[in-house]
Amino acid sequence: MNYKDFENCGLNKALDMISGKWKPLILYFLFHQGEFRFNELWRSMPKVSKKVLSEHLRQMEAHDLIIRYELNGFPPEVYYNLSEKGKSLGPILSALDDFGETTGSLKEW
Repeated sequence: MNYKDFENCGLNKALDMISGKWKPLILYFLFHQGEFRFNELWRSMPKVSKKVLSEHLRQMEAHDLIIRYELNGFPPEVYYNLSEKGKSLGPILSALDDFGETTGSLKEW
């Protein structure tokens, strides 16, 4: 397989959708805890800036992994939830979590 083949393969497309320091954790929170308001999600994340969180959420919304909806009011309330496509990643993320827990830290390798 050359690089051009890899660019268009399903694995590369999937990794592109979930790559980023915070995307897997965002998906994991939404899968296990359901709907979040932006600030609730931000407070749940360790040391992520609001700007970076917002960028990751926009990217995942563009890939149809999450659904963003806003309730008009003052101030407006913004909520995030997983789409059906995003929900399908739940078992994969859980398997990755299990794999990480059972294989130990990288320092042991």
